[in-house]
Amino acid sequence: MRIEKGNPGYLKAQRKIEVIKTVIAFALVIAVFLAGYLTTKTRLNVLTVVAVLGCLPACKILVGVITRWPYHSIEETTAAEIEASTTHLTVAYDMVITSESKIMPIDSIVIYGNTICGYTHSDKVDLNYAAKHIKKILEQNHFEGLTVKLFDKYKAFITRAEGLESIAVVENHESREREEQMKAVILCISL
Repeated sequence: MRIEKGNPGYLKAQRKIEVIKTVIAFALVIAVFLAGYLTTKTRLNVLTVVAVLGCLPACKILVGVITRWPYHSIEETTAAEIEASTTHLTVAYDMVITSESKIMPIDSIVIYGNTICGYTHSDKVDLNYAAKHIKKILEQNHFEGLTVKLFDKYKAFITRAEGLESIAVVENHESREREEQMKAVILCISL
């Protein structure tokens, strides 16, 4: 079963898929090279050229593995707790937000109306930079008047998410389609 981008376990599943693709790609390169070598008894043949050219897509897949390797999926228990606390909110998990100069792992974000709050377990993420980057990208996509706040403390994040959930239950606001569009934009800037 394929795990969609933005769901818990996405990074783990994607890493597994890319490792398998990498192994297959390099195995094909080796097989093509060996087929040429064994049939002509020299490496100076057309299949060697094909094998060398086959290294290009194989290496591209390998770059995806190397890029995702340091980042892990959110813990299942944490995701379940967030899911239980945010039934009326738009939620995304397992994101590695990219900018021109930084890669920032974000475990989860919740969206309600014009408010976005997110959580990262990584102490290496510059929370202000990441929040400004997300807001800038959303503004470039015509989502105005947003508040974006990221937390590196889970307790602060879940408290804020529960507060948004309480507001969503009381207001019964119909902004789900817009929130899904914002989520889609955020997922576009994520690995």
